[in-house]
Amino acid sequence: MPLPLGHAAIGLTAHELYSKHTPVLQRWKVFLFVSVLANSPDVDILIGLLLQGNGNAFHRGPTHSFVFAFLMGLLASKTWKLWPQIPRVNFRICFLLVLTHLLADFFLTSSPISFLWPLEVNWSSGYSGWGEVINSVFFGTFHDAGIITGCGLVLILNAIFKRHFSRFTSVVKHLH
Repeated sequence: MPLPLGHAAIGLTAHELYSKHTPVLQRWKVFLFVSVLANSPDVDILIGLLLQGNGNAFHRGPTHSFVFAFLMGLLASKTWKLWPQIPRVNFRICFLLVLTHLLADFFLTSSPISFLWPLEVNWSSGYSGWGEVINSVFFGTFHDAGIITGCGLVLILNAIFKRHFSRFTSVVKHLH
């Protein structure tokens, strides 16, 4: 099951693959923005903890849907207008970052998610109190080691491919 570091790694990988490069001075802001956005569907855990003392009470419901990804992507892509310190990221990338969370939960866990909410809703079962949530976030992150390693390999392979492909295209251009 992806935890916050795993979702952040997947989101950062998607951002690196599908967006233009960010100026060096903005990288930490983008890193933080992307990490928060990629983890945003799990706000339902915090809501469950605050309202019922159970992080699973509302987990995998509306915040794990295409509707949420669309609305959060729209909101996030416009946030820089209200708060200039937020990096300017277009809607397509913001939507993709939230969607990476949904896809990771869908493919890497056995619990269903509510892709098509409000037409369907799937809630997590069980109990997860403050202690369990805090423990899993801070001490269960070793579960994300495989995800982080996989994301690192994807980025390395992408860099190698780009380097060789750019050499190939420059040679072809030079021949013409």
